[in-house]
Amino acid sequence: MSQKFTKDMTFHQALQMSPEVAKVLGQFNLGCVGCMGAMNETLEQGARAHGLDADVLLDALNAISD
Repeated sequence: MSQKFTKDMTFHQALQMSPEVAKVLGQFNLGCVGCMGAMNETLEQGARAHGLDADVLLDALNAISD
């Protein structure tokens, strides 16, 4: 995968990029697959709302494409 995950990407957009995304989000206890907010909430907003560091989440997501 050549496209990188960014803070302003919605959870929905991220989930469409790879089936591995749901596994990574699960490691952070983010149940975004069934959440209605996933359509509009950015990765940064969601991370902040769950008390997570958005940069750590992005590093984990971008490791999928390595």
